[in-house]
Amino acid sequence: MAYTKPQYKEQFENFIGGEWVAPLSGEYFDNVSPVDGEVLTRIPRSNEADVDAAVAAGMVAFETFKHSSIVERSTMLNNIADAIEANLENLAIAETLDNGKAIRETLAADVPLVVDHFRYFASVIRSESGDVSDLDENTISQEVYEPLGVVAQIIPWNFPLLMAAWKIAPALAAG
Repeated sequence: MAYTKPQYKEQFENFIGGEWVAPLSGEYFDNVSPVDGEVLTRIPRSNEADVDAAVAAGMVAFETFKHSSIVERSTMLNNIADAIEANLENLAIAETLDNGKAIRETLAADVPLVVDHFRYFASVIRSESGDVSDLDENTISQEVYEPLGVVAQIIPWNFPLLMAAWKIAPALAAG
């Protein structure tokens, strides 16, 4: 089966604080496909300052997001899974062009597993409950689930979408 190669914007920016912003260094590099050697697009050459800006924006967002309910977070995770599933073929093609994997692998395994991962965490957080245990006549132990804060991630070239999902879905689920 032949697949249509997507057309990408000439250049992408960093998504920080709900906005597309240029890297603070102003530097970009070509994202070259190992499939055909063609430049797919230009992407930011982000550095520590960009990560600091993203973490700072995340900390601002965290102050509101940490109060979101389990139902809200579960719905959000399912909505993300729905959006990925609706664009599964395009994402699989993009993944193949970006890292050189066989399209059959990205279509049948990588991207469907991304969907599954978001759905898994959407469901698992609905079954979590804090437990209270009597340790002895004077002591009880109580589990309290609370979000810890902002995290950053580095994802490898060989499983970009799946490795991102492995990190993003549980972080969003936790709040």
